Amino acid sequence: MQTSYFTIGIIILLALALVIWLVIRNLKDEKDFEKDNIDSSLVEPKDPEIE
Repeated sequence: MQTSYFTIGIIILLALALVIWLVIRNLKDEKDFEKDNIDSSLVEPKDPEIE
């Protein structure tokens, strides 16, 4: 069986690019989620009389 190192290299590069893209996207989504949580807590303060 012959191994095509060129094909294996391309597959590894594509997999690495996919992992990097997913990590960057996750970090961006996490920042947006935290920003939304902080903004909503500032806009709607909790009323202690309700509890």
